[in-house]
Amino acid sequence: MAARSDTIATDIMVARQVEDSSPSPAPAALPKKKKPYPFWLGGLAACSAAVITHPLDLTKVRMQVSGDKHMVSSIRKTMAMGGGLRGLFDGLTGTIFRQATYSVTRFGVYDLIKRTVHQGSDKDMPMWKLIFSGCSAGAIAGLVGNPAEIILVRMQADRAKPPELQLHYKNALQGLGRMVKDEGLSSTFRGLGPNVVRTILMNGSQLAAYDWFKQQLLATGYFKDNIVCHFSASFCAGTVATTVCSPADVIKSRVMSASGKGGSVMGAISSSFKTEGPMWMFKGWLPSWTRLQPQTILIFVFLEQFKKGIDWYRGDV
Repeated sequence: MAARSDTIATDIMVARQVEDSSPSPAPAALPKKKKPYPFWLGGLAACSAAVITHPLDLTKVRMQVSGDKHMVSSIRKTMAMGGGLRGLFDGLTGTIFRQATYSVTRFGVYDLIKRTVHQGSDKDMPMWKLIFSGCSAGAIAGLVGNPAEIILVRMQADRAKPPELQLHYKNALQGLGRMVKDEGLSSTFRGLGPNVVRTILMNGSQLAAYDWFKQQLLATGYFKDNIVCHFSASFCAGTVATTVCSPADVIKSRVMSASGKGGSVMGAISSSFKTEGPMWMFKGWLPSWTRLQPQTILIFVFLEQFKKGIDWYRGDV
């Protein structure tokens, strides 16, 4: 019996030694942290969308500047003045120039600020952080993009003016050079106040609203992170942004379209109230909405698809 007990004890000790010497299971691999997307990605999405929606943007500006009350009649005038459908793309180089400065900045800075204030947390961002990020990005982008904004508005509004007041810019860069030469470097800051106010409102509403609505839709469990969710969130964001930005948008267009030294913010506001009443604040709301809705939808759908393309290229799918 003693020998048998010794044998059993020896077997147990050997088994324990084998267990102790066996390799321990490898620790679970940490999830791979995604790199930030390229700074210019949002600008590329905005350029792609702006080319498609340019005719509606052109119609909106000409309604605001000329005082036309009906969108259809304004489109007809634009086509008649520009020689058919080609007239609907007047100032297209201005649109590209604007997106290459303003939108590249706003999307890049927005993502940078979001990462900074959220500090890598996996939780959904609260609304105030989204709005803060959007407003901050909008202020910086409005300053960077102001010269391009002036050129865009002038090119779009040119045909709506009397012949003696038309500027006839050939393209955005030539227009910028002429403006600086004829009116001085300070002309690039014309309308900076209302433009920055508008870009703060736009980005604090459009970018923040898109991210917030997307978070809420995904939280319901009925939506997946796909094009249906992106479309729905951007539709809501476009409506919010149009309404919030309308007053600043009208004043910005009227001040920037004035050449020479004419046109001040307070003068434009005072004149608008006297001649049109409070409804001037929503002048061109419908063409603004019909432009901003498809543009907002296209921007975010393009952006989400570009992000998927970057993920695929990096192997993060």
